[in-house]
Amino acid sequence: MSYVLGIDLGTSSLKGILMNEAGDLITTKSAEYKIDTPKQGYSEQRPEYWVVALEAVLTGLSVEVSDFGQNLAGISFSGQMHSLVVLDENNTPVYPAILWNDVRTSKQCAEITDKLGSRLLEITKNIALEGFTLPKILWLQENKPDVWARVKKIMLPKDYLSLWLTGNTYTEYSDAAGTLLLDIEKREWSKEIAETFNIDLSILPELTESTGQTGLIKAEIAERYKLSKAVKVFAGGADNAAAALGVGLINEEVGLISMGTSGVVSAYEPKIADYKGKLHFFDHTVPGAYYSMGVTLAAGNSLNWYKETFGKGLSFNELLSEVYTVAPGSEGLLFTPYIVGERTPHFDSKIRGSFVGISAHHEQRHFSRAVLEGITFSLRDSKDIMESTKGKKFKQLISVGGGAQNPDIMQMQADIFNAEMIRLTVEQGPGLGACMIAAYGCGFYDTLEEVTKAFVHYKEATFTPKPANVARYEKVYQIWKKAYQATAELSHELVDFNEEG
Repeated sequence: MSYVLGIDLGTSSLKGILMNEAGDLITTKSAEYKIDTPKQGYSEQRPEYWVVALEAVLTGLSVEVSDFGQNLAGISFSGQMHSLVVLDENNTPVYPAILWNDVRTSKQCAEITDKLGSRLLEITKNIALEGFTLPKILWLQENKPDVWARVKKIMLPKDYLSLWLTGNTYTEYSDAAGTLLLDIEKREWSKEIAETFNIDLSILPELTESTGQTGLIKAEIAERYKLSKAVKVFAGGADNAAAALGVGLINEEVGLISMGTSGVVSAYEPKIADYKGKLHFFDHTVPGAYYSMGVTLAAGNSLNWYKETFGKGLSFNELLSEVYTVAPGSEGLLFTPYIVGERTPHFDSKIRGSFVGISAHHEQRHFSRAVLEGITFSLRDSKDIMESTKGKKFKQLISVGGGAQNPDIMQMQADIFNAEMIRLTVEQGPGLGACMIAAYGCGFYDTLEEVTKAFVHYKEATFTPKPANVARYEKVYQIWKKAYQATAELSHELVDFNEEG
């Protein structure tokens, strides 16, 4: 039986998922690499780190799986979004990749907004934020003109690996949409934006669908790992888009709740929707479709911070063991998870987290529940925008990440979102979406819907809303939403005070 390989290029590691054409997991391999932080606010990686990691994964697979080289049919990718890779005429990197979580570009974001105004949102359906690619390009132009003069091709991280495997320079729409250079409606690079910022369109890679074939694996690489020279390479998708495919987000009836370090709420969009910049809006890996996305910057990060600060030495199970004994609303205690600022719906880098309503009778179990509730309320902010702006009604929400393993958190999500929550039997993340793209591209299935049925499986047990809890949480949530306005001015003053020293 043939194999497909999904390569997930993350921020700190590369993971390879090997599956057969029936959707069975064969094995996984991973390799880590470092993030370089030469200055405060800088986050960089050298593209060669990714190549070394991919070589390690390919070596590990060829050693462990005896028929890996003989039966590998296709490779595809998922990858960290927005990060800037710049190459010279020989496709050699001329500067470290500036990563999505690099925050040196506030000045450039203001410049983009000032020069383009409403046109930016009209063309790209997104607003300028430090994470996107265009501000990084402007920073390079302004601060490293000697480097910029040598740039002959701009790439995104996963596409650099595709280039290494095939020799061809492509990107696909889901990653291109995260650059602030794509005209989403026309599905082409925006000449208007490129000309505004003196970017030659010829240095941008050719666009294709996520399922588009970008080439065959190079002969020398095939020989090195004893692979067939007919191994096909497919474009893949940005990590959030690939993850959406990998959980089965391929219709409007389901939504995705992901609680990792950050929290993400995603919805399938069959056509272009205008959220006025309140949500991110990108192309999906499903050809011709899109997805909307709201982000809570510190979801799991808030829980980790709380554990390390107030529960040091405890496991998460111990820390959360009594949250079920506390009634919804944590007996009047609220938590806002703004410990690193917030994205959706406030786009406020200076807001900070808070506990509100602390009383002498509150114990650690109340604080634990309040933290979980605050994270979930913040995620609900994004879901409410989807519902109020476009009238979405989700029949089910797919929950992934650490919260999906805890029944108390799952029930809390069901009650706060007032929706049935479902879980995957096994979570493989964005790499599974990459495998699915390769399986479709290789012709193993006629549609992505068929691929999804074969590759994505859910647990039978679901979590349904409890009406009494839903009613109580609705009241608490309306109070919780007022906390942002009540603390924003204080937060901003404290941040400025601290920065002044």
